[in-house]
Amino acid sequence: MIVDDEEMALNLLESYVQKTPFLELKGKCHNAIEALQQVKSQESIDLILLDIQMPDLNGIEFSKTLDKNTRVIFTTAFDKYALDGFKVDALDFLLKPFNYSEFLTAVNKAYEWFDLKRGKHPYSASPGHSETKKFLFVKSEYRQLKIDLADVLYFEGLKDYIKIKLGSSTKPVLTLQSLKALENILSPEKFMRIHRSYIISLDKIEEIERSHVIIDGKRIKVSEQYKADFQNYLSKNSILPDS
Repeated sequence: MIVDDEEMALNLLESYVQKTPFLELKGKCHNAIEALQQVKSQESIDLILLDIQMPDLNGIEFSKTLDKNTRVIFTTAFDKYALDGFKVDALDFLLKPFNYSEFLTAVNKAYEWFDLKRGKHPYSASPGHSETKKFLFVKSEYRQLKIDLADVLYFEGLKDYIKIKLGSSTKPVLTLQSLKALENILSPEKFMRIHRSYIISLDKIEEIERSHVIIDGKRIKVSEQYKADFQNYLSKNSILPDS
């Protein structure tokens, strides 16, 4: 749900939510009183993007009425409210004007919080995880494309976008998303992040040369940050020479 008494700010938030694949807009309110009524009528609201300075009931006061399972990211033009925001256990605080990159960072934090609450950890596979996640729907321009994960060679991060490489004969798909959010929903048995800009399909590795993997002729460096996990994967899937 998004709540702001300024129409331009509300429309901007709506546009940001609509182009973020893991968010679904359930309500758009011009003040906290209207939001209070909508929250009571909705089955459940996970996250509210909430302005603070509003008439009658401000965002801080409204947040105190919410169920503990509904979390808040405050959006305000006044940094003096930051401390008050964190006193009511807000997930984040966005200072206006903010861009989509800042917005995405904040909602990714919420995404990770809800994953942890549901018993998921971004680096551990749940039983049956790899069987249930065989495809993803991703937003590309004005379409929702179904991506079969078995066809993916690698994901490449390009600032706020991800390029999905599906094979030399298939045009890559570009979607507005972060690698961190994607990493949280992929099976670690099938995919591994080996660089801040790359998540690879482990099944598609053709060759390993020093600190690089080669997939479809592309050399991708295994960075120091991810080298230990990759070496552990290699150890589990290598034939050791006779001693």
